[in-house]
Amino acid sequence: METILSPHSFPSLLNIKSSQTPKSILAIPKPICCNLKKDSGFRSFSAIPTNTNWVSHLQHGFAALAISLALNFSPILATGSAFASEFDVLNDGPPKESYVVDDAGVLSRVTRSDLKKLLADLEYRKKIKINFVTVRKLTSKADAFEYADQVLERWYPTVEEGNNKGIVVLVTSQKEGAITGGPEFIKAVGDTVLDATVSQNLPVLATDEKYNEAVYSTATRLVAAIDGLPDPGGPEAKDIKRESNFKTKEETAEKRDQFTLVVGGLLVIAFVVPMAQYFAYVSKK
Repeated sequence: METILSPHSFPSLLNIKSSQTPKSILAIPKPICCNLKKDSGFRSFSAIPTNTNWVSHLQHGFAALAISLALNFSPILATGSAFASEFDVLNDGPPKESYVVDDAGVLSRVTRSDLKKLLADLEYRKKIKINFVTVRKLTSKADAFEYADQVLERWYPTVEEGNNKGIVVLVTSQKEGAITGGPEFIKAVGDTVLDATVSQNLPVLATDEKYNEAVYSTATRLVAAIDGLPDPGGPEAKDIKRESNFKTKEETAEKRDQFTLVVGGLLVIAFVVPMAQYFAYVSKK
């Protein structure tokens, strides 16, 4: 490098032919010297904190784990799709090619097919249409009855449109159902069968998570009533002890103590362990 940049070389550089460009003259010495200096300096600097970087990464990993567990244990409000399900059912309108809106995703293909055959035959013969709706949970209405009325009013805004329509709603998380409809539908089914179906078929079978049986047995019972046939009946009602969705004060305090213990332990691990490892590494030197 010294022979290239020595003063004795400058006269020869000044006597070069005109075909050589100034760029080629200046490009020879400078990049080489700069690259050598930068490269050697970078290597000597980065070789020192190797263990420090490892300790830092470990510390960040424990901190991230602590934050992740904190988010999982803390009561975060549900957002997005958790609130969209029931409103999608209202906005999409009645099903065009079937009689079922299985938003909860609990009905099998066989059940949907059997419902379509049964309800299509009923509509053809009696001019009464029944739609079934399943949802996971309700956030806008207090119970399934209010939501069923809302579906009927949204899908069939006028009395003429909803006169011969029936709506059956099953809420899987609450294990309850509701039936509503226009005047002609209510008259054809009768209050006795309507009350029995809502108190027997839907809640009893839904409690055992037999959603397919709950929906199809309800449909057959409604169709039999409209056709004037004997009531096939429903499952025997059980003494269902509804569990509260709200935690007691003792349960909340217990969860809070567990949460504090877990997060506190992780924070200690995230800071104490890396520091102990670092001091152990330094003491070895």
